[in-house]
Amino acid sequence: MISLRSFLSRALFSPDERRLRAGWRLLAQAFLLLFLAVALLLPFLLLSMFGISFPGSDLLSQELATLFAVTISVYLARRFIDRRSFASLGLQLRPRAGLDILVGLVIGGLMMTSIYLLEWSAGWLTFQGFAWSEGTIASVMLQTAQMLVAFILAGWQEELISRGYHLQNLAEGLNLPWGWVLSSLVFALLHLANPGATLLSTLGILAAGLFLGYAYLATRQLWLPIGIHIGWNFFEGVVFGYPVSGYHVFHLISQQVNGPALFTGGDFGPEAGLVLLPALLLGSGLIYLYAHSKYTRVVK
Repeated sequence: MISLRSFLSRALFSPDERRLRAGWRLLAQAFLLLFLAVALLLPFLLLSMFGISFPGSDLLSQELATLFAVTISVYLARRFIDRRSFASLGLQLRPRAGLDILVGLVIGGLMMTSIYLLEWSAGWLTFQGFAWSEGTIASVMLQTAQMLVAFILAGWQEELISRGYHLQNLAEGLNLPWGWVLSSLVFALLHLANPGATLLSTLGILAAGLFLGYAYLATRQLWLPIGIHIGWNFFEGVVFGYPVSGYHVFHLISQQVNGPALFTGGDFGPEAGLVLLPALLLGSGLIYLYAHSKYTRVVK
């Protein structure tokens, strides 16, 4: 008869090495993240209750707090629970890392530009003006810089946890295909609390998660998906004036979307519309061309 101690050992620890199984590792990291998020976001919540604004935009303040919570929780979990190096998540500082980020920014920008041109050609956009027509150049530049920093932080932390910690631990515990799909599903579910979230927006974010997962698998590094994530959000919200997954942010171009919500995504933004699909196809083709010119083929 198997003893209780033996049963617990098998349930908790990997049979190949003395560390927690993947499911327990993910759960431990989630609790650590929750604890740090509450501790770091609480001061901002208390200040807002008393009508005190944190210097800079609210979005930037929240992203800074979340940045530390996500980064610290993933680092501690990877180092002391996974017993792996932080860099092993795909964060090796290779000479190509900078190029991956730059190419990712370009791919994200081209994808969003394709959506804008598609909607414009279909007559679904009404141009309303530029930001500098209503404010000073200095204020426009300051707000643009603030939003760029906020989206850099968002791209880093979302890719670190979704394509980094979640995908790779799920792949170790199950297999790569399941890790890819389930991490993308969790990524989509984490956006359910966004303003205007619907079933279509959740499916769109799921497709975007699979796409970003492909960017990781094509290079086995997080730099390319981080760059794509930043470029997509920045061009979507700041340049073209779309809602970014339900959030309205400072934008350089003001426009009214008149097309059917099924295609445009409505108030949630392009992620909830069918216009997302051709953009994902374009982005996937660009990733393939880049990765297969710079890297070996995707590991099966």
